[in-house]
This record gives sequence, structure tokens and C-alpha cells, in this order.
Amino acid sequence: MLIKKDISKQVTYGILILMSAFLFSCERETKRQTLNVLFISIDDLNDWVGVLGGHPNAKTPNIDRLAAMSVLFTNAYAAAPICNPSRAALLTGVQPFTSGIYDNKQPMRESEVLKDALTLPQYFRKFGYKAMGSGKIFHYGKPDPVSWDYYWPSLYQNKPDDPFPTEIPMHGMPKVDRYFDWGGLDIDPSEMGDSKVAEWVSGQLQIDHEKPFFLACGIYKPHLPWYVPQKYLDMYPLDEIELPLVKEDDLDDIPFLGQQMADVMIQNEEAPGDSLEGDHLRVLRYGKWKEGIQAYLAALTLADECLGKVLDALDRSKYKDNTIVVLWSDHGWHLGEKYHWRKGTLWEESTRSLLMFKAPCVTQPGTKVNWPVGLIDVYPTLLDLAGLPAKEDLEGNSLRPLLKNPAMDWDKPVITTHRYKNQSIRSRHWRYTRYSDDTEELYHHKTDSMEWNNLASLPEYQPIKSELARWLPKKNAPFINYTKKK
Repeated sequence: MLIKKDISKQVTYGILILMSAFLFSCERETKRQTLNVLFISIDDLNDWVGVLGGHPNAKTPNIDRLAAMSVLFTNAYAAAPICNPSRAALLTGVQPFTSGIYDNKQPMRESEVLKDALTLPQYFRKFGYKAMGSGKIFHYGKPDPVSWDYYWPSLYQNKPDDPFPTEIPMHGMPKVDRYFDWGGLDIDPSEMGDSKVAEWVSGQLQIDHEKPFFLACGIYKPHLPWYVPQKYLDMYPLDEIELPLVKEDDLDDIPFLGQQMADVMIQNEEAPGDSLEGDHLRVLRYGKWKEGIQAYLAALTLADECLGKVLDALDRSKYKDNTIVVLWSDHGWHLGEKYHWRKGTLWEESTRSLLMFKAPCVTQPGTKVNWPVGLIDVYPTLLDLAGLPAKEDLEGNSLRPLLKNPAMDWDKPVITTHRYKNQSIRSRHWRYTRYSDDTEELYHHKTDSMEWNNLASLPEYQPIKSELARWLPKKNAPFINYTKKK
């Protein structure tokens, strides 16, 4: 028995030595070549993907496939829970509370801090890369022209338009806004803007490039409205849809500003002082909850198929083994949790994002990292993985050490900012939120993953709050006024 144990140990040690030698040789060889970057974004995607287990009905085989080849961060958080400030932060490495970009309507370049900032693709261009892309990477319809060598369809239009129904709303509820609607279209998937973006990006992976490339693919769905080919809705029969868990009195212990973010009731712009039902109460009144979830899942599966086209193209290309792949979503999404739909809150559903990296000779396939990390860390991580010089003004951290050693300690809480001075700190086991009026929330994720019990008012948790509050910024940039489009 002792001899067998000794042989087993020797075999294990031998395997470890061989693996270490291989990784060392691989990394040394990688340093001799310039790595490409495939930079993929999926808009408004929460944890409803197979590999994260956020919803049992979700069909995301291609996201799961990439995760099986990558290091997946199971607790990645956005710098902001809405598109523009989140993307501006990721693409410049500068937090919203530093730049003053807090809102979707603020052009990034109108911030004094960001007006001359070198964005992530710009920085790669500076060091000899060809930066090109298609789809939604920056917010708005144009992709920050100075950041790219080439963009498709153009430097002033980030993606082809999607087909639109002839009559709206399609969901059968009174029309409130042009986005909150869904329905099936009698069209081929190839007619969708995301399909055309995926086709163009796939084509770029099949041609010869004289320079190393930074290639961006921005997938727009599952962003509203959820108008998708009918076949995707048919993949999710209504009688099989499972609803999220919602606690009846969930908002009772939430401060006023948090309740406002939930949009349970919204102000009626046509009759100031009056209020209207928010999304969730309206969805309940018209019995559309399962249909809304069906439509979100359908749009998600469309996005997943577009990702699959791009991954297939990479697998067929000569760039398969010398390309870093990163997949991220700009923030999460509510579908009834806390009586809220859409994004724009400081709770887990809205702040949590998808993030994974596949890097030659660095990442181990199918690995998960459970430490909280931020999308603000993407910029420095990609520079580190590509061997580019560090950029000193970035406010995130390179995740390369975690990618190489997912078991290491990494106790760096993540901050999410929603508009001016509303901020949430996410540590390994806690979420602490402080609003601009100094009201608070505190949740212990080890025992309350749904954030149902606000512990902030209990005196025994004051030391926890004080410890987490150390991570709040000492200064908050004022809101940047913007030039209204005519």
C-alpha cells in the first residue's frame, strides 16, 4: 500500500512539473509574438445564462461553451448600472465619480476628465494595433470615431438597424415608451442587426491582417425592445417559464431613494404631481410577466447564437491560438425582482455582470473565480495580457494574477455608482449601499443572496458598515452638464 501511495505521489508531482514546464514554455513563446484581442460585449445581460445558473429556462450554449474555455468571474460588477456610464468607465478605465459621467444622455467626451482620454482601443492603436469593430461598444449610435481605424457600418453608425413591427405596442399593454415592448416577427434571423454584426466580425477573422488587431463585437440584444424572430419565442413555451422569486414586502425596509430607483410608481410627465404604475405593477395588472420573461430569454438566445457565429469563425481562423478573448456585459437586469424591470438600481440584479477571459498560456479552461471584481478592471487586464505598457491613470486593477491563480486571495471590494453620490460596495460576503441622502442598505450575501433583509439599521452591524464605507470615494465629481442634441 505504501509503495502504491508513493508511486501515486510521484505521478502527481510529475504531472505538475510537466504542466509547469509547458506553461512556462508556452508563456515564453507567447511573449515573442503579439497577441490579438477579440473584445465581445452583450448588452443588458444579467446572470440568466447556463453557466451562472441565474434562470433555469435560459438557453445559452455558446456563452457556456466560451466559459468552458475561459476563466469565468462569477461575481463581476459594473461601475454603473446603466449603459453610458458603465461603458465609459470600462473603455477609459475611469470611474463615474471621477469623470462626472453618471447618465445615459451625457456624451463621454464632454467630461473635462475624459475629453482627451485614450480609450482602450485607442491605447492599442498607439502600440501598433489595428482597432476595428461593429455593434454597440460605446453608448449612443456612434462609436467614438477617434478610437478606431475602421468601424462597420461606419464611424458614425455602430450597427445596422433592426427590423421593426408595423404596429406597436406588440405586447398588448398600453404604450408607455418606445422601448418597453416585445413580440415575435416573421423574419429570418439574418435580418437582425446583431446577426449582421456577427457576420461582419466573423469575416474579419477569416482575412489576413498586416497588424495585430483589436476587434470589437458589440451584441445589442437582449436590450429592449425585444422584437425577435418568432422562432426564438417558440423555444420558450409560456407554460414552462419560471418566475423569479419576489418577496411581497421586499421594499418595506428600503430607503426612499432606493424605492424611487425601483420605479414602482413613476411621475406622469403630462400631469405633473400625478403618478403612474411602474413597469412591474403594469405587467402584473395585464398578466404579462411570463410573456416578458419569455421575450427576454428569446432575445438572449438570439444574442447567444450571434456569439456562436463569432466563436466558430475564430475556431476556423489562423488566429485561434494567438488571440485573447474577453466577453462582458455592461450591467445586469431586473425582470420583476424587487418590483422592478430594467436596470438602474444598486441591487445585485442590476449591478452584477458577465465577465470571462480566455488568454493563451495564462487561463485554465473551465475555471471560476468567485472573488468580486469590477468591469473597471478590464482595461488594465487587457494591457497586462497583451504585454503593453501599464497606463498609470487607470482606476482598476489587472486581473492577470487571478487569471493565473484563481485560488489566490483577492479581497478588493467593488464600487458601483448610480448617478451622483449613490454608491454600493460589494465585498465577498456583503453589499453596503449609501445613497446621496446618507440612508443605507446592508445585506449579508452568505445568508441572504436575494438581498431581502436590510441590516443597516441594526447597531451590531455598525463595524461592518464602517469597514465597507472605507471604500467609498472621498470626492465625487459634479454631474457634467451636456449639450442637448437639436
